[in-house]
Amino acid sequence: MDDWLTKSAADLGRGIAAGEIDPVALTQTFLDAIDAHAHRDRIYARVTARRAMAEAQAAKQRAKLGQRRSLLDGVPISWKDLFDTADVATEAGSALLKDRTPDRDAQVLRNATSMGLICLGKTHMTELAFSGLGLNPVTGSPPNINDENNVSGGSSSGAATSVAFGLAAAGIGSDTGGSVRIPACWNDLVGLKTTAGRVSAQGVVPLCPKFDTVGPLTRTVEDAALMLAALEGTAPIDTAPHTLENRTFAILDTCAFDDIRDQPRAGFQSAQTRLQDAGARITHIEVPEVAEAMTLASPLFTAEAYGTWKDVIEANPDAMFPEILQRFRIGKTVMAADYVAAWQMLDRCRRAYLKATAGFDAVVIPSCPIMPPNAERLAKDHDYFVTENLLTLRNTRIGNLMGLCAVTLPTGLPSTGIMLMGAPNTEERLLRLSLAAEAALA
Repeated sequence: MDDWLTKSAADLGRGIAAGEIDPVALTQTFLDAIDAHAHRDRIYARVTARRAMAEAQAAKQRAKLGQRRSLLDGVPISWKDLFDTADVATEAGSALLKDRTPDRDAQVLRNATSMGLICLGKTHMTELAFSGLGLNPVTGSPPNINDENNVSGGSSSGAATSVAFGLAAAGIGSDTGGSVRIPACWNDLVGLKTTAGRVSAQGVVPLCPKFDTVGPLTRTVEDAALMLAALEGTAPIDTAPHTLENRTFAILDTCAFDDIRDQPRAGFQSAQTRLQDAGARITHIEVPEVAEAMTLASPLFTAEAYGTWKDVIEANPDAMFPEILQRFRIGKTVMAADYVAAWQMLDRCRRAYLKATAGFDAVVIPSCPIMPPNAERLAKDHDYFVTENLLTLRNTRIGNLMGLCAVTLPTGLPSTGIMLMGAPNTEERLLRLSLAAEAALA
């Protein structure tokens, strides 16, 4: 049974379908592993054991009757602590929301439950989702799978580590500037950033509603595709093998390689070679509008984040981790006219980017230009926190600013990733391409 903890969600689902895995025993195995784990309380904010076992019993009965609702019916997963869960506290990693208890599930949780997935509990996250590092002294900072002294990446930190440490078959997170892809990258997982507006955010604690997206962190691309379907309550794509033969990739040189550290560069270059060996054709491109758009990130993100939370924050600012409080308050200084002008400029940059990249199957860049920083130093050194956080989110933020969907894949070098970016609302096409890329990288 211990090998169940490291299997893909799809393989667990196939085991249930074949009668080889009992959903009740499977769920109990995960719950036991969570309770026995040394970092249980750093990864899970709350474990919903009673709900999980009730859902597992129902999945077992459906399997017995031949009425399974999806391939993942009976598979246990985790949820970032910003997805509303009926009668269970949802605090978004912040003391400002302590004991906030919704009376119904978020829409995506309802969809996944209707497809038979089992809710193991809520995972820790960066406070109000406003950092890419995963350091949260207020409620909990999950450790990195490759070095427990380092941060796990954020803001979906517990979502990633619940999977990486074998405490969930998949994790559901959110991505506003990189919050699915950074923790996926740093914990050697697959992370899918969906197009803003595609997956329901109803019942999801917001950060920047114009940029917020919902997406899975998984062991495989197949799992990411299945989880996307579950979140939407739809049928998944065909995950049969695909090829990279004659596929065209553009390596975006603009911004993405500035100040990149040695290991992320090495991981990316190794991955690039394997993609080319598998038949992919790769071209380097520059898109000046990307650099232009990057200058808009601070006014756009901070103004929307502060506008969303200012009343709650200023009613009790001492309850916040000072580094996160300071990030929010930057939004105070953004003038309304500058915010409107920034959006108009960003729309122009997006049109230029899509025109420049229209002839390629995907644009590829390193998922993150740095390695996971040391948690203790981040907590003590303000300048280090600021510089590392900005660099951490630099590459992933390109996808958010350009309004794209994106997938990060492990390169094989620990805590490094390669990111494939596709045009808005082309998740199915991007996932098929990522299946082929994943096979090449293996």
